[in-house]
Amino acid sequence: MQKSIMRKSLHRTVAVAFVCTTTVLSSACSSTEKPAAVRQADAVVVHEQWVKAVDSGMTAAFAELENSSDAPVRVVGASTPASSRMELHEIVSGDSGSMVMRPKEGGFVIPAGASHVLSPGGDHLMLMDVTAPLTPGLSTEFTLEFEDHSTATFAAQVRDFAGAQENYEPGGGDSHAAHDAPSAPAHSG
Repeated sequence: MQKSIMRKSLHRTVAVAFVCTTTVLSSACSSTEKPAAVRQADAVVVHEQWVKAVDSGMTAAFAELENSSDAPVRVVGASTPASSRMELHEIVSGDSGSMVMRPKEGGFVIPAGASHVLSPGGDHLMLMDVTAPLTPGLSTEFTLEFEDHSTATFAAQVRDFAGAQENYEPGGGDSHAAHDAPSAPAHSG
């Protein structure tokens, strides 16, 4: 009888140990925790950044935004101490057929593993109210805000650039004040 009790006790101990081990392994293998997502700002590298020199008013900044992640990222805002207000802009054909710039609805999408170029005559960062002259040779800091609320900061060199006249169309409606928006820069090597 003693052997029978010991055998039953041993079977229970083995069964409990098996159930506990199986439960622990099952929990570990089927964990619902996802790996930490990469902050969008950490996935973007800024290249070839510069801003057009200006004494006052409006100007624009340009760069190549490279996304090193395997998911698209979206720039939804920008700021700089050099301007009291900034907008993300695109250039489109206006009602009159002339090229106009206006705020880019939804921001700039940078595809996975690709780049989005901010260039004269295309998408750009628009400094709406420059707070002090931007003189060639200086640099100024910019902060990009991404859809996930992360931010990335970079410095851009101020350069002389003779740009074309484009109209500003704030809400995609009537054309407002024209300003000196850059077109294509001279290749500097």
